[in-house]
Amino acid sequence: MKYTIKLFLALFLVFSTIQAQSQNLREYIPGSWQGVLNVGAVQLRLAINISVEEDLSLKATLDSPDQGAVDIPMGKVSLNEDSLKIEAPMIQAYYIGKFMADSSLQGEWHQAGRMFKLDLKKARGAFVLNRPQEPRPPYPYKEEEVFFPNSEQGFSLGGTLTLPEGEGPFPAAILVTGSGSQNRDEEIFGHKPFKVIADHLTRKGIAVLRYDDRGVGLSGGTAEGSTTEDLAGDARSAMDYLLKRSEIDHSKMGLIGHSEGGMIAFMLASSQKDLAYMVSLAGPGVDGKTILLEQSNHIARLSGVVEAILEDNWNVMDGVYDLMIENESYESWREKTLEFTSKFYSEEARWNYSEEEIERGKENLIASISGDSYAWMRYFVMFDPAPLFDRITCSVLALNGEKDCQVLAEKNIKAIHDGLTGAGNTNIKTMIIPGVNHLFQQCETGLVNEYGIIEETFDPNTLELIADWIWQQVD
Repeated sequence: MKYTIKLFLALFLVFSTIQAQSQNLREYIPGSWQGVLNVGAVQLRLAINISVEEDLSLKATLDSPDQGAVDIPMGKVSLNEDSLKIEAPMIQAYYIGKFMADSSLQGEWHQAGRMFKLDLKKARGAFVLNRPQEPRPPYPYKEEEVFFPNSEQGFSLGGTLTLPEGEGPFPAAILVTGSGSQNRDEEIFGHKPFKVIADHLTRKGIAVLRYDDRGVGLSGGTAEGSTTEDLAGDARSAMDYLLKRSEIDHSKMGLIGHSEGGMIAFMLASSQKDLAYMVSLAGPGVDGKTILLEQSNHIARLSGVVEAILEDNWNVMDGVYDLMIENESYESWREKTLEFTSKFYSEEARWNYSEEEIERGKENLIASISGDSYAWMRYFVMFDPAPLFDRITCSVLALNGEKDCQVLAEKNIKAIHDGLTGAGNTNIKTMIIPGVNHLFQQCETGLVNEYGIIEETFDPNTLELIADWIWQQVD
């Protein structure tokens, strides 16, 4: 899920300059040096912007447009003949590159004992993301910043309520984000899918509430130690808030959940009678352990990993997740996981790994699941939506992308369809949308490294399908 994937490049505010060596720096070095950092399944476009101060000292800032970060001051900048080094001491990282004759730098990004190739080419101007679907004001509807309480846990959540023109009351949708702490627009890789969805639905006459996840933006609380069940409480608080708004038709409210948000929509639809409908976008239909195993296996296969390593990875993670289910304590899980992986690679692995590869793999595995996120991860691994389907009586639209690499479409759509129809719910629609990925972008492979490169934020035909289906339920 986005779900469970973590961006390697951290950005911190650090600043320093040094004396340059010659006046020629004013002519050659200043500018935006742009390239792509390949971090496993994720590719991040980066721009290092270098300027020369009046005293000939160098200053550098970093843009990571796929992460929505711009003008981040860098650390110490050093010029040594034809080489340039830019430091980021707070994250124990640095970039070093060699100037080439064609206005390019051949270099490497170093961080946490690892090295990633990062070649930069001088561009004519600053890096600009093209996001043609992103709505721009003025809007043909009302937009209101709102706050509502999660009374059980004692904090408020901040969000945006968009209301169609007119008196109302209007049918309404609440948008629920996928895994990971996200803002109300579900912003990722420079895209704002929830802003696009809210804009489209509101133009079609449907009010939309979207909100910052706990601990993000204007929302209180913290994600540390929280589980999906806690996040479902936040979505329930959003429902309670809309039930107090006179502009909303309380009999025509629904949830639209993306990825983990689809899981939350199923949870609330099974327990709350206030919902007229729910929409699952790339939501899971099977248990979390299966989701994660098949996700990592599918991505690795598309990335060209050999079969023996695929089998080893599956067996290792299958054991790691079983240990997670058995151990509520993070420390206990960590200790047993290190023991298990050491034994596996020394006795059972099919591939001949070096000692260095084994140690690095174990370190990366443990580092990928922190103590703060362990409760969430364990809950997700253990969660199975199947028992919920018997209790869902509202209308359901479930859409999964044909090229989704994170929640594989066929198995999950089939499980949702069979579970709901088997329970007697006849007002359901399930579809696999051709050619789209986990974010519902038209794509080539579906791999995560395409998300930021694709200019489309959300497939327009799917937007129309969602709006039309909602009106069929509430008219």
